Amino acid sequence: MSSLDHKIPPPIVALLCAAFAWLVARYTPELTYPLPGRLPVMAALVLAGFSLDLSGLIAFRKAKTTLNPLSPDRSTSIVQTFPYTFTRNPMYLGMALVLLGYCTYLANPVSLIGVVAFCAYITRFQIIPEERSLLSKFGEPYARYKSNVRRWV
Repeated sequence: MSSLDHKIPPPIVALLCAAFAWLVARYTPELTYPLPGRLPVMAALVLAGFSLDLSGLIAFRKAKTTLNPLSPDRSTSIVQTFPYTFTRNPMYLGMALVLLGYCTYLANPVSLIGVVAFCAYITRFQIIPEERSLLSKFGEPYARYKSNVRRWV
């Protein structure tokens, strides 16, 4: 297991990636481009992201399982209700969509590195260790769920 597994809360990772995206956009202004409909696209992405986050939180609450992403071993069940029917990680996907909306607002294609960095970091240091823990705890039922539902989308 890596020393970074489950160490940084995912919302903090998202905020750090947003700050990185802002820095990139700020210091590469010549790459900023006008994007028609930028604000409605940004609003739709942010709304979709927050909706996924909220629906994931509600599903966890209804299942009475831990919301703490740093302690997947405290999970009490495999949540398989909406939105977990089409993505195993709706809260992380929601954060990625909010970040993508922010990058759309920044209107600098290089800022998208922040979204890529978020997805790569979360996959490696959060999702893969979570999956390992859940597979160890729940065995075959979790393996079946993993084979039926995609990690991101």
